Amino acid sequence: MPTKKTQRIHVYLAHAGVASRRASEVLVTEGRVKINGKNAEIGQQINPDTDQIKVDGKLITKPEPKVYYLVNKPVHYVSTTSDELDRPTILELLPRNIRTRLYPVGRLDIDSEGLMLLTNDGALAQKMTHPKYGVPKTYEVLVQGQPTDKALTHLRNGVRLKDGMTQPVEVTVLSMEKKNTWLQIVIKEGRNRQIRRMLQRVGYETIQLIRTRMGEFGLEDLEGKPWVKVDLDNIHQ
Repeated sequence: MPTKKTQRIHVYLAHAGVASRRASEVLVTEGRVKINGKNAEIGQQINPDTDQIKVDGKLITKPEPKVYYLVNKPVHYVSTTSDELDRPTILELLPRNIRTRLYPVGRLDIDSEGLMLLTNDGALAQKMTHPKYGVPKTYEVLVQGQPTDKALTHLRNGVRLKDGMTQPVEVTVLSMEKKNTWLQIVIKEGRNRQIRRMLQRVGYETIQLIRTRMGEFGLEDLEGKPWVKVDLDNIHQ
């Protein structure tokens, strides 16, 4: 009977990075997978803690647990895990006792702030950042001046930049402060300094830029803390 510790062999192989679930099933049917020295069977349950799994004679080790951290990046921090100019990095916001090698998902430039995700889950990182998945990212942006209807329409329809035409974006005027304006902008791409460049293209400089959401995650999930660990163990199940 399956338990919390057991999982089907093709799921285990997929999580270990051997092959996709379907391709792992093919490996099993071809007799290339052995469990404790015996040929595996389709759908067979294994315990990663006690069973020895080999594919083509090579031992498959238990995959590293996936971890996920939401971080509220301040300005003046770089989104990379190291910096040749010795500037503070996003990793310095997390506890020093974290041993897992983490990668930032959806970078923010040094002058921007807001929500970032750090994880060792490459599949999730790909899904969150690749334009083909269309995961929305929401920003609140303070711009200099009061954008005209023409400028807002231009942004919504897409702007031509040096690296090509941007996709259409959602733009909402949130409020006006004296001579400046707060906008909410939702994009489904992630080009370098994209929002700043789009706004500059239509004639407006960015004063402050805050990312508030990435897909299902939002700054509200941090409840005012600089970082939180998110439990997404079953995200690919």
